[in-house]
Amino acid sequence: MQNTGIPFYKKRSFISLVIAALVIIFIGGGFIKTSNGLATKQQDVEAQLGQVQTVLQRRADLIPNLVNAVKGQQKQEKEVYGEISKARTEYYNSQKKYNSSNNTNDKVNALDEQSKSLNVLVGSIKEAYPNLTSSNTMHDLIVQMEGTENRISVERNKYNRVAREYNNKVVKFPGSLVAGMTGHSKINYFSADVNAQNAPSVKF
Repeated sequence: MQNTGIPFYKKRSFISLVIAALVIIFIGGGFIKTSNGLATKQQDVEAQLGQVQTVLQRRADLIPNLVNAVKGQQKQEKEVYGEISKARTEYYNSQKKYNSSNNTNDKVNALDEQSKSLNVLVGSIKEAYPNLTSSNTMHDLIVQMEGTENRISVERNKYNRVAREYNNKVVKFPGSLVAGMTGHSKINYFSADVNAQNAPSVKF
């Protein structure tokens, strides 16, 4: 009786192909999942970076009001307002760097520069007018400044948390392997600069 079945070697080849296909599907699926996970975490980082920029902008918007309140109650001193002008220039330069860059690390560095320049600006006012007579306007501005500083600290901490989650995926296997193939790399944290992190004590 003639055997009409599939030869054994063909069956073995077929099984090998099926196994190879399953392995490829498994590896490909893992690659896609890991790549998508990295992309999602990167979006979380960029979204939180935008939140930091928002609260820094709020502080920057309060500065002119603070300066005008000081002007209204004290004589203008060229030296002090020269320092204020310099700090403002540094702030706007760092803001331009932030807006023109597509690199997350460059954006983080620019926002660090913004925070430091604004702290210098507030410090200049504080040093120049230690005995400024308090008023409702000044009190309200100080309260808003302190509230903004607290928001900045919160948002920077949130950024560092999501940045750490992203970096963990980048350095741990299999994320490290996928990251190398997809161009994902570690990103910077906000630096723990004392002057940038602590809310300035504006006591006139």
